[in-house]
Amino acid sequence: MKKLASILLALTLCLCACVSFAACGNKTDYTVGICQLMEHDSLDKATKGFQDALTEALAAEGKTVTFDVQVPGEATLCSTVVNTFVSKKVDLIMANATPALTAAAEATDTIPVLGTSVTDYKDTFKNGIPANVTGTSDAVPFDEQAKMMIDTLGLKAGDKVGVIYCSGETNSKVQYDAVKALFEAKGIEAKAYTFSDAATELQAITNSAASECRAIYVPSDNTVAQNDSVVGTVCSEKNVPVFTSYASTIGYASLAIDYYQLGVETGKMAAEILLGTKQTTDFEIKTLTPTTVYDKALCEKLNVTVPEN
Repeated sequence: MKKLASILLALTLCLCACVSFAACGNKTDYTVGICQLMEHDSLDKATKGFQDALTEALAAEGKTVTFDVQVPGEATLCSTVVNTFVSKKVDLIMANATPALTAAAEATDTIPVLGTSVTDYKDTFKNGIPANVTGTSDAVPFDEQAKMMIDTLGLKAGDKVGVIYCSGETNSKVQYDAVKALFEAKGIEAKAYTFSDAATELQAITNSAASECRAIYVPSDNTVAQNDSVVGTVCSEKNVPVFTSYASTIGYASLAIDYYQLGVETGKMAAEILLGTKQTTDFEIKTLTPTTVYDKALCEKLNVTVPEN
């Protein structure tokens, strides 16, 4: 019996040593939960840039990271995703798009949360950005966008610009309000065409906008971006120019940021937080310099002159 007890004790101590060793090994590893609102090109690029930059930065320090990527598909499901991350005690949460960010901020005040593809943090958090939240913004200068449309399309007082966005995306309303003020300062009417269900409403409201307006402005709205072929088809048939706040195939022009690079910048911030060299409160919300792009074929079809510079 004594011999058996000794063997069992030895096995127990060995097991504890193995567990302890494994735990020590895991100290160099991190788990990051990624909640990406939905699948579409811009958000996909931001997530990829984030993963690439964070993996590279941690590898340089001899550390590894595991990503738990979840794409809920709609805003109401983001809470379920981030609450799961919190219960798993992930080391950091990356929230890709505004609904994912608000859900993450509501779920935890201790785990670092980095947002990306979010236009306006101050509008999202009207009572102040939580201490555990920071990130990057996809905001672009609205005055420059409005000026591009006015100059290239020859818009004048009395013209109407339709703004198409999903009523469930608060940051799209922020963009609409901004360009509305800028257009109306020039006597150009800016009218909102909103929808809640892309599958049943987007085509109808796009038809209305294209029939009533001189041009269409599409903000960096995730739901429109995911379904922008609908907008492109309708407006192309009616020869109505579309200007987008994100790089797309439907716009004659855009003033937009590189979403992969936006993710890269977010990943760099995450690396510093995980490595302990900085905290979320050490970072300002970061924006990128946008790039001007014209689609030559669409411009020729619409008789739009691309500026020489």
